[in-house]
Amino acid sequence: MRRWVGEQRQAEKSIGFVPTMGYLHAGHLSLAHRARAENDRVVMSIFVNPTQFGAGEDYAVYPRDLDRDAALARSAGVDVLFAPAAAVIYPAGHSTYVAVEGLTEPLCGRSRPTHFRGVTTVVTILFNLVRPHRAYFGQKDAQQAIVIRRLVRDLAFDLEVVVCPIVREPDGLAMSSRNVFLRPEERQAALVLSRSLAGAQALIAAGERDAGKVLAFVRDAIGREALVRPDYIEMVDTAALAPVGAIAGEILLAVAAYVGKTRLIDNLLLEVDNI
Repeated sequence: MRRWVGEQRQAEKSIGFVPTMGYLHAGHLSLAHRARAENDRVVMSIFVNPTQFGAGEDYAVYPRDLDRDAALARSAGVDVLFAPAAAVIYPAGHSTYVAVEGLTEPLCGRSRPTHFRGVTTVVTILFNLVRPHRAYFGQKDAQQAIVIRRLVRDLAFDLEVVVCPIVREPDGLAMSSRNVFLRPEERQAALVLSRSLAGAQALIAAGERDAGKVLAFVRDAIGREALVRPDYIEMVDTAALAPVGAIAGEILLAVAAYVGKTRLIDNLLLEVDNI
């Protein structure tokens, strides 16, 4: 990987990087297509990162199919698929971690307190190996994208973080590798997440500026679905991920919920004027 990157940079080729945990879907491929359009070379990594899974989470059963992923990546214009073993990323005796404080504590950080330390550590390692000019992430993982932008700023990485829109199924469900775990009835129940966000967006578009009222609407809508157990439903600013009372400026309405045993996330990012 390092040798190839060195050759590309010496030839003054720009490198776009799409880090993933594999089991690719159209959301991942949209990142690859964007990277293909904006760079001379495209690298995609596939690495199910053990350090971002907590005790009792789904690391052991997380879906994996490297042959399938390789074919999909090739079809999306990826030049290099980097699928390192865990021992390459975390060699024997590994004891160094990267933590972004503050932004990693609310939202997903409450129920997954070690998750973002694992994310920021592996992303730092991958950035050092791939040395991209641009790195591509999905808006579905909104908190992750905000955390990584802060990481890149604070550690002076010489690269641009590009965040791409959520890709949804035709019925509105946000695409996720974990959707494969949903049983048919759970798959139907999971639609309440995107539908409640769409309803909240309509309320805001109609002039509602009280965050409490919009959150109450979303909580009520999700609460009516027996197979869905909310983890959090929050509206925050995008600078500090602090809760907002009045809806103004750039705001993030984020939800996480267990549908059966599967934890799903979704969000709505809006720019709202003060009028």
